[in-house]
Amino acid sequence: MSAREDQNRRLLRARDAMDRDYARPLDIPSLARVALMSPAHFSRQFTATFGETPHRYLQRRRIERAMTMLRDGARSVTDIALDIGYDSLGTFSRTFREITGRSPSEFRAGGDALEVPGCVVRRWTRPSSFGEAPAGPRP
Repeated sequence: MSAREDQNRRLLRARDAMDRDYARPLDIPSLARVALMSPAHFSRQFTATFGETPHRYLQRRRIERAMTMLRDGARSVTDIALDIGYDSLGTFSRTFREITGRSPSEFRAGGDALEVPGCVVRRWTRPSSFGEAPAGPRP
């Protein structure tokens, strides 16, 4: 195994930890320990490998989960925010709007059922990054 492959495996291990434990408080030093790197090196290599910072990846992962929860049930937005790891409803709402272009309540109200396979819906609705969300509802 080359050094590059080894590094990528360690980065994937840290990303898997974020996917698995997104609702827990995670910080760069703990994720860097999972990847067996220093915090600064981990942040640089994660961004270079995956195209976004570890913080942005974790926020996007949490918002994706919130989008699913908003579509699926009648739980309150506050409960969903707390379940995915946010301590503040305001921070959750602001982050949700930054990533999706809509507030959680607007997203829930506009969450019409689509007659397409689930994989298409996930790909279509998955936010790609901050600031790239459309201004209005999607066609």
